[in-house]
Amino acid sequence: MSTPSGPSRPSTPALRKPRADAERNRARLLAAACALFEERGDEVQMPDVARAAGVGIGTLYRHFPSRQALVEAAAEQRFAEILRLAQTDCLRDPASGKGLARYLHHVGRVLSEGRGLSASVAATVGSSAPGGEMLAQLELAVGALISQGRAAGTLRADLTVADVYMLVAGLSGIIRTGSGDWHRFIDLAFDGLGPRGDDPASAEPVAQP
Repeated sequence: MSTPSGPSRPSTPALRKPRADAERNRARLLAAACALFEERGDEVQMPDVARAAGVGIGTLYRHFPSRQALVEAAAEQRFAEILRLAQTDCLRDPASGKGLARYLHHVGRVLSEGRGLSASVAATVGSSAPGGEMLAQLELAVGALISQGRAAGTLRADLTVADVYMLVAGLSGIIRTGSGDWHRFIDLAFDGLGPRGDDPASAEPVAQP
């Protein structure tokens, strides 16, 4: 006679990370979407992205259930790349005090090369500017760049994060409308961002917007 077995325990499926091929598909879709939006702007449709990425339309919709979700993901990827640079390359060589200038020139290049993506984001979401947690992280990074520049004696003491984003808004407008040389705009702006004769020697904490 067989010995009765103990009570069976309900099986709980182990939590799995997304499969490697799914992650690769998502990355390919985002890369294809960004390239297409930059080239053709808001006329890009979901089947265009699937074809460019070499996947089926069903795969695209599994990762991005709507065109708005895809556009927002492309914008988020752009902002994440800007944030990574602000937190790494721009903060290197603190003694030079040139981190903020590097940041603004990088933002200018991203906006200049990605006019179509900016137009798509603005048309889909209503604004091409970052928001939420991403905006908060970017503001922290810019605040660190301002503090670094003050300590190096290259930035005026009363410069704020809000001031920098006012410059970014002007930079974005110049690039969007093609109304001038954005490199020169940044150079001229920095003529006004340097320390003034009445600035205190010690750097004050950066005022947040």
